[in-house]
Amino acid sequence: MTAKIVTFGEIMLRLAPFNFERIVQANQFQVTYGGGEANVAVSLAQLGDESYFVTRLPDNPLGEAAWKTLCGFNVKMDYVIRGGKRIGIYFLEHGASIRPSKIIYDRSNSAITEIQSGMLDWVTIFKEKEWFHITGITPALSESTARESLEAIKIAKNSGLTVSCDLNFRKKLWTRERAREVMSEIVQYVDVIISNEEDAFDIFGIKAGDSDVYAGKLDIDKYKSVAEQLMAISTAKKVAITLRESISASDNNWSAILYDGTDFYQSRKYSIHLVDRVGGGDSFGAGLIHGIVHGWDMPKVVEFAVAASALKQTIPGDMNLVKEDEVLAIVKGDISGRVQR
Repeated sequence: MTAKIVTFGEIMLRLAPFNFERIVQANQFQVTYGGGEANVAVSLAQLGDESYFVTRLPDNPLGEAAWKTLCGFNVKMDYVIRGGKRIGIYFLEHGASIRPSKIIYDRSNSAITEIQSGMLDWVTIFKEKEWFHITGITPALSESTARESLEAIKIAKNSGLTVSCDLNFRKKLWTRERAREVMSEIVQYVDVIISNEEDAFDIFGIKAGDSDVYAGKLDIDKYKSVAEQLMAISTAKKVAITLRESISASDNNWSAILYDGTDFYQSRKYSIHLVDRVGGGDSFGAGLIHGIVHGWDMPKVVEFAVAASALKQTIPGDMNLVKEDEVLAIVKGDISGRVQR
């Protein structure tokens, strides 16, 4: 059965230099589109779900290009509204080896940041839907998006939807103090929280003991405490923590744990030679939602989500363009990368 899932957020124009160049070297940029909740919507559509992306786009060629991009990946755009003067932009400088990736945002006064209450009919949007997903990026964009995010979550809960939130703290968008104020209220309406150690600490001051994500080795037991603490301050029934061990900008280890209030489920660990790590967390969230909404057992859910997001990090761009059977093949152990004929 196809699940009907709604996401709400900003889609941006992404500009990235070719061939691992630095921005100061670049005389041309690769154009793609992406954004947290948009990436989740695309991933879900590719996995076979009926995903709806809700946003506000300017009525100009860039807004149209973003709209067509998502439609091209089978995302439903029925509830997108038009208005505003511009789309948000971000510049991505791909890191390599010991040089980290860098992102520069140019998203002030984008169309969605000026959204006003009443522009979106959330009761209609959520009719006959099963799941609503949002991230901590959307409420960080402006005061009006913070209000709209909270309103949407409340109506989703009242409409009987399952609500998930990826904490996704962005220090370039708001302060830790403001993030804690807003997100502390939002997590009172969520059923599933997705996070990593950095987000849990930056927003809520929750830390995984003395684990060091930069040392290439993590203490899993301490991350279980992070999941328990996130559940304790929220209404969440499930908490997922992604675990990235940064060997370098080019090579990471990737795994996750899932806590359902009683038991912890730990995934296998993947060693990934990164092609593009942007959107890795979003594809994890999509895989998690896909598994839960289809009633899979928790070990399968977390293994599927981690495998999906590991695959994403081998694909250029923000979006995870893989099908369910491709992910399941990885879950079953087919990680040789051999040519398929």
